[in-house]
Amino acid sequence: MTDVRRPLPRNVKALGVVSLLSDVSSEMIYPLLPIFLMTVLGASAATIGTIEGFAESTAAMLKLASGWWSDRVRRKPLVLFGYGLAAAMRPLVGLATSASQVLAIRVSDRVGKGIRTSPRDALLADAAAASDRGRVFGFHRAADNLGAVLGPLLAWLLMHRTGVAIRSVFLWSAIPGVLGIMVLVVFVKEKHNVGPQINADALPIAAASAKNDQALGRPFWKYLLVLLVFTLGCSTDAFLLLRASQLGVAAAMIPLLWAAHNLVKSLTNTPGGALSDKLGRKPLIVAGWIVYAIVYLLFGRATTEWQVWALFLVYGLYFGLTEGVEKALVADLVPASKRGTAFGWYNFTIGLGALPASVIFGLVWDRVSPAAAFEMGAALAGVAAVGLVWLVPRSR
Repeated sequence: MTDVRRPLPRNVKALGVVSLLSDVSSEMIYPLLPIFLMTVLGASAATIGTIEGFAESTAAMLKLASGWWSDRVRRKPLVLFGYGLAAAMRPLVGLATSASQVLAIRVSDRVGKGIRTSPRDALLADAAAASDRGRVFGFHRAADNLGAVLGPLLAWLLMHRTGVAIRSVFLWSAIPGVLGIMVLVVFVKEKHNVGPQINADALPIAAASAKNDQALGRPFWKYLLVLLVFTLGCSTDAFLLLRASQLGVAAAMIPLLWAAHNLVKSLTNTPGGALSDKLGRKPLIVAGWIVYAIVYLLFGRATTEWQVWALFLVYGLYFGLTEGVEKALVADLVPASKRGTAFGWYNFTIGLGALPASVIFGLVWDRVSPAAAFEMGAALAGVAAVGLVWLVPRSR
């Protein structure tokens, strides 16, 4: 049983602070970006979906490569380069004058994310005790999502208390990004030679694959297949923000709405991860995907502003139940020496589905209706939940 009083390792806490600061920077921009694209630059919903989908899919390709490479070299330099590139590119959105320029900036930002994510997740897994893995990944996601609370609040304060224009908010986002790089350089230390051992609580099939640790195991690939189905219905959250705007949430209130959503995520990430250490990963993920499906169905049918606020809060619960738990399940299913590669494939799979998911969602939104687009996402989430139950063994 997980001892919640056990201190978290230094690397886990330091990487949590890095992610918090990076997300403060990112989320000063993200909730305002779809409105900026549509109202200032004249982009359509399909264009916004293409920008976000293409950016995430580009990142996915690099997550696969960087994860594989991090099993063969030191992980920290890859993490540092990835965070540094994103911190340098992200504020340039404030200088963009066309949707194509935003696309180039977003892709560059996501290149940084693609390079850092899998090595960082492997660093977290390296630092985590087997019985504490869910809590470690949950804590990291909680810190990341706390940054997503503080970022929109800072954007709101800048715009409404000091009169800063939206473009200037984007430029101010450089400061927390730089602070995150400093924390990473000083406080994150890397262990060497993790070795080919497998963790004691890994699945029997994963233990068998240790005889040939090049193999990731069939349960892992089945998990990725199910995850891909879910991801195809999981479009960019920019569409949820557009829906909020449609239903009467003022542009000035969008950052506060986004902050409230991320506060729920941050408060539920660590308990969700710790609960999966006790109950197993699958029950938490299935519950989260069911919450997602219900929220998407209701988003398509919402008619008032208060319903948008309620749905965004419940939507945060989905992340609390799944974000850290999905990654903990990856570490459960593979040999320790293949964690970087496994996280690369995990992140690649999510990114692989991001482009068609967002593009198709945008097309259905434009050509049929927003309700039809949300119903499509809900249906795929339901199919994925059934697939997880039937295809993927329990991790405990």
